[in-house]
Amino acid sequence: MRLTNIAHLRLPFGRLRTYELTVAPTGRALPVSFDQRRHVAAGDREGSWMALSFRLPSPRPVHEVEAAWRAVLLRQGTLRSVFSPGPDGPELQAVTIGEGRWVEHPIGAGQAVNDALRELLDTTCRPCAAPSHRLCLLETADGQTVVVAADHAHVDMWSMLVIARDLLSALDAVRLGHEPFAGLPGPPPFAEHTAALRAKEPAPKEVRERWRTTLEESGGVMPRFPMSLGEDDGMHRERVEVRDVLDVDESASLGARAAELGVSTLAVVVAAMTRVTRVLADEPLRAVFPVHSRYEPTWHDSVGWFITNSVLHNDDPDPRAAAAAVKDAVRLGSWPLEDVLAPWGGMPEAPGMFAISWLDLRRLPVRVDATGLEAQYVGASILTDGVMLWFVLDETGLHLRCRYPDTDEARRHVGRWLDLLVTELRRESQEAAGGLLTAGGRTFRLARATRRDVPALVALLAGDEVGAGRESDDLARYEAAYDRIARDPGQLLVSVRDEQADVVATMQLSVIPGLSREGTTRLQVEGVRVDPALRGAGLGTAMLEWAHEHGRARGATLAQLTSDARRADAHRFYARLGYVESHRGLKRPL
Repeated sequence: MRLTNIAHLRLPFGRLRTYELTVAPTGRALPVSFDQRRHVAAGDREGSWMALSFRLPSPRPVHEVEAAWRAVLLRQGTLRSVFSPGPDGPELQAVTIGEGRWVEHPIGAGQAVNDALRELLDTTCRPCAAPSHRLCLLETADGQTVVVAADHAHVDMWSMLVIARDLLSALDAVRLGHEPFAGLPGPPPFAEHTAALRAKEPAPKEVRERWRTTLEESGGVMPRFPMSLGEDDGMHRERVEVRDVLDVDESASLGARAAELGVSTLAVVVAAMTRVTRVLADEPLRAVFPVHSRYEPTWHDSVGWFITNSVLHNDDPDPRAAAAAVKDAVRLGSWPLEDVLAPWGGMPEAPGMFAISWLDLRRLPVRVDATGLEAQYVGASILTDGVMLWFVLDETGLHLRCRYPDTDEARRHVGRWLDLLVTELRRESQEAAGGLLTAGGRTFRLARATRRDVPALVALLAGDEVGAGRESDDLARYEAAYDRIARDPGQLLVSVRDEQADVVATMQLSVIPGLSREGTTRLQVEGVRVDPALRGAGLGTAMLEWAHEHGRARGATLAQLTSDARRADAHRFYARLGYVESHRGLKRPL
C-alpha cells in the first residue's frame, strides 16, 4: 500500500463532496487514554488527522454511500465520541449521530484537488471537532474515490483498514437490500480498552528501571535523531520523502534471509538501521518505537488509537540482536505508561525526536485489496522538529514514508541516512535473493536469474533428448526473451547455484490471476531442469517446495504445470509431489 501525505496524494480532478454530520451529547463520560490525553492536550489544531484513500470497485449512488457510512458509525462506538477541553485536561464523551447532508466543496481555479481536500480536513478533523472524522467522495467520469479521515486521537493505521473494510462490506449489503452487519456483534469501543488498561497491574520494578536507564542514555528525553536537524530554532515546514524500498521479490528475499536466521523481517531492517546509524553518526540506534496494544482478538475489529510509544535501543548489527532489541521494546511498551512515566511528568519529548513505525499488512487479521482499490495511507502536512519514519510491508513490497524538518541540515543528514538505509536493504535482499536450498547433504542458493546466466540456462534446457530437439544456438533470441521476462513482474526466472556458484538448475514461475474457480490465482511452473549429475539427490523437490511457497506468498492457491508426454520420469516426479493428471494439455503453434 502506498504511503503518502496530503501534499503528495494522487487524486483525479472531479466533484468533491463530503458527508456532514450533526452529533448530540449523551452526557456519558468516557475514559481518556494516556496517549489520547497527550495528543488532545496539545490543542485544537490543523494537521492532527490521518486518512485512507481508495477507489470504489464500482460507482454507487450517494444515498447508498451515506447509508453504508452511517452503518459503520453505528458499528464502531469509537467514532461516536468527541473530545472537549476540561478543567483538568481533555474530556471525552459519547455522542449520538444525528442528521447528515452532502456538501459540495468547490475546487478553485488553479487549485489542486489535494489542496482543496487538505483545507477541508484541516478544518473538520481536529482533536475537539464534533465529530472529528469526515467521509469524502470524489466523483469523476472514471469512477469514485473515497477518502475517510479522522483525528488521530480516535484512529491508528490499523483502524483505517477496519473502517475501509467495514464501509465496503456495508456498501455491498446496502446494494443487495440487506441490513449491514446484521447478526454480527459490534466490536468494543476503544474506551473499553482504556478502562481495561487502567485496571491492569502496574509495571514491575524491572520495567521501570529499564525505562529509567533507556531515557538516561538519551539525555533524559525520548530518543532524538543522531545528527543535527537544524531544529534548535523551532518548528519547520515538513519535508516528506516517499520511497518504494523493495519490490515483491526483493522483500521476499529479505524475508527468506530473516527466516534463515530465525528472526522477523523487522529485525533484519532494524539491524540495517543500526549499521547505518553507526556508520553515519557513530552512535547506537535509539528511536521511539510505537507498539500496538491489540493483544487479544477482542480488539482486532475495533477502531481506536491502539498504539503507545516505547523505545528501541540497539548497538549490535546482528539481526538476532536486533530481534532481541525489538522484543525488549515491545515489552517496555506493554505496560500502562502513565504510571511508568510519572517521574518525568509524562512522556519527556524534545526537539529532534526520532520515531520508527512498522506495519506488516500481510500479517494483520484485517485485509482489504489495497492494490485493486488503489488504496493509499495519507498523512497531514504539519510543522515539525523531529523525524518520523513509517514502514509498510505488503504484497507489493516494502515501502517507507519519512517526515523531517525542511532545513538544510535535515535534508543533508536525514537524506544520507535514508539513502544508505535503502542501499543496505537492497544489497542485503540481492545477496539473499531466493534463499538457500538443502539437498543431498549439500547447500544451494536459489536466486532470480541474471542476463549473464542465460547461456547456462539454455544449456540446461537443451540438456536432454527432448530439449535438444527444440532449443537452438541463437543466444540473441534467448537474451531478448530474458529481457521480456525480467520486465514482467508476474514472472520469475530462477537460477540455482552450487557451492562453486555454478548454475546447476533452473525453473520459471508465473503468477496468473484468474476469474474461474472463484477468482483463483495460479502458480504456473515451467522449464524445470536439474543438472543430470544432481538428479535423484532431492534438489528438484527442494526447488518445487520453494516454488509453492513463492506462489502462496503472492496469493496463489493452485499450482499447475505441463510436461512433455515423453518425459515419463518427470511425470513420476511430479506425481510424488502431489500433482494430479486432472486435465488434458493441448498446444498449437501460432
